[in-house]
Amino acid sequence: MSPEPAAHIVDDDSAIRDSLSLWLGMRGIRCHAYESAESFLGVVQPEWRGVVLIDLRLEGIDGLQLQAKLAERNVTMPVIFVTGHGDVAAARDALKAGALDFIEKPVDNERLVELVGAAMAKDAEGAQRQAQAAIVAGRLQRLTQREREVMEQVVAGRHNREIAADLGISPRTVEVYKSRLMDKLDVRRVADLVKLALEAQAEARH
Repeated sequence: MSPEPAAHIVDDDSAIRDSLSLWLGMRGIRCHAYESAESFLGVVQPEWRGVVLIDLRLEGIDGLQLQAKLAERNVTMPVIFVTGHGDVAAARDALKAGALDFIEKPVDNERLVELVGAAMAKDAEGAQRQAQAAIVAGRLQRLTQREREVMEQVVAGRHNREIAADLGISPRTVEVYKSRLMDKLDVRRVADLVKLALEAQAEARH
């Protein structure tokens, strides 16, 4: 199946699957429909992009269980619950587990399109951020231990003479290391180096 961004509809009611697919398709949104959580879990991959529309009550694995299993598999597409059996407890559990929204049938089609569009935009933004983080991580891996030490001190705002004294090398050697590491990281200014390092640290905490 194509990994292009899509709305993945998981509902055991064929009429609902067809209705949602038709309406979203008319708005230019690619759709794939599944009659059960098991059928979706049988094909979904972590790299897929888009949004997952899940019915709360499904035969076998139910909607909340499916949400949990997707998280376990590192499937990060936003989840929207679409159900005719909504209740406060279920909504709370779904949202607490990270669902983007929880809407009841009969669905307001315009509202659904709005939610799906927002979810797919959010997912695309997250995917772009992950891709950028992977690029940065790859560049950081190219640094030697000494280059990492120099980078950490530069990012901390220390001057060449301070770094040199701390590492037991000359200020000129510090400058050489700084030039090499900035070249490897493809940055031209110290400000860009600081920004890249802080972003990498923030990503590592997630």
